[in-house]
Amino acid sequence: MPSLQDLVKQLNEAGQTEMAQYLAVCDDAIAEKLGEQLAAVDLAELSELAGSDQEEAHRDYTKLVPPKAVRLKEQDAAKLGEARKVGEKLLAEGKVAALLVAGGQGSRLGFEHPKGMFPIGPVSGKTLFQIHLEKIVARSRRYGKTIPLYLMTSPATHAETIEFLEKHDRFGMAEQDLHIFCQGTMPAIDLETKQLLLAEPDQLALSPDGHGGMLAALKKSGCLDDMTKRGIEQIYYFQVDNPLADVCEPEFIGLHHLANSEMSTQVVAKKLPEEKLGILAELDGQLQLVEYSELPAEQAAETIEDGTLKHWAGNIAVHGVKVSFLQRMASEAGSLPWHKAIKKIPFVSPAGETVSPDSPNGIKFERFIFDLLPKAQNPMVVEVDPALRFAPVKNADGAPSDTPQSAMDAMCAMHRAWLSECGVACDANRKVEIGPLVALDSGELKTKLEENPKLAEAELIDA
Repeated sequence: MPSLQDLVKQLNEAGQTEMAQYLAVCDDAIAEKLGEQLAAVDLAELSELAGSDQEEAHRDYTKLVPPKAVRLKEQDAAKLGEARKVGEKLLAEGKVAALLVAGGQGSRLGFEHPKGMFPIGPVSGKTLFQIHLEKIVARSRRYGKTIPLYLMTSPATHAETIEFLEKHDRFGMAEQDLHIFCQGTMPAIDLETKQLLLAEPDQLALSPDGHGGMLAALKKSGCLDDMTKRGIEQIYYFQVDNPLADVCEPEFIGLHHLANSEMSTQVVAKKLPEEKLGILAELDGQLQLVEYSELPAEQAAETIEDGTLKHWAGNIAVHGVKVSFLQRMASEAGSLPWHKAIKKIPFVSPAGETVSPDSPNGIKFERFIFDLLPKAQNPMVVEVDPALRFAPVKNADGAPSDTPQSAMDAMCAMHRAWLSECGVACDANRKVEIGPLVALDSGELKTKLEENPKLAEAELIDA
């Protein structure tokens, strides 16, 4: 760690004169603690970001065109069958891993813990973590090869996530196959002065560096090297708040592999322009994501001849990614740009006064995983059925959408459909949950029901 004198000099050179002055006069204990945090900050990079008033590149949204995609209504059964076989072969050869992004807390749900600990099983009360990890365990058993999980936390969720998963023996995953790593942080700066903000007298105001921070964190933690040592070729990337994510599904992995795509992404068809989903579209021949908040209302509402939305491809944050692509991007400086978010950031002044601003006063910096898409060779878009693949848990019950209740209803509906496909008559309102360790799909469920027909009557069909 640099000396206090060197840090003060570096801060002054980076234009952070307020922090330099504060560090020079504060108590030794405060200076030592702040010094450790500041030593981890790339002050030159921060100076460049702070000094840049250039707005993010303006897109001409009138030039957006829908992406080339594997559409549900056009999918060929033979092509899907071939893709499934390819995906199954990769799984059986141990060439697939899962990457779960779980840095968020359940604050919007009124749940002050990591969101992965939120109970979502409609009958069992299983947490999001349990459901996801059991899917990975079940998939590993089916194909006879370990599927390692790389789980990204944030500083706010890291310790509690580790404690929770250890307490529950990782829900059946072997210790050596679960790699928990923490995303990085970036300091926040004042909107006007561009000076560093303090959260406490001895603590910088830090925030997670976005889901795009995954790339740097994978490299720094050694997880990228671990993937290489294991011979992992493909990653199934997903987020913790979607209990319907069909983790490491062979069909999607196979489509992604057959297309020789470096990065593929799942989408659902938006029905209404106001749905809060970013869209995948092509601009100047490049596939990219446009956030719903960025897409002008005129373009969002645009329709085609059959009356459906022109910009239909709603992002659900499920990706297939080649490990070789991640390695290449991790070695390129600045491969993921920083985005500025102007926020209300409570802070402590150098005089020790706590300030709770009434309006946005600071800038946070974050990176987004989807910024890799324009850099990927042969990027691919695959449409999936939201009833089977997408039920995010974002808002507390009572909100218009994306609530725990809507997710539980979707899980029950899917499991009723599985039973119906197995010839079991199901009441439309039947509450039923099928655990991943019993079945990952209706075909597997049919086998289990043939072995034990009484299972069909249970409210909870679980191992």
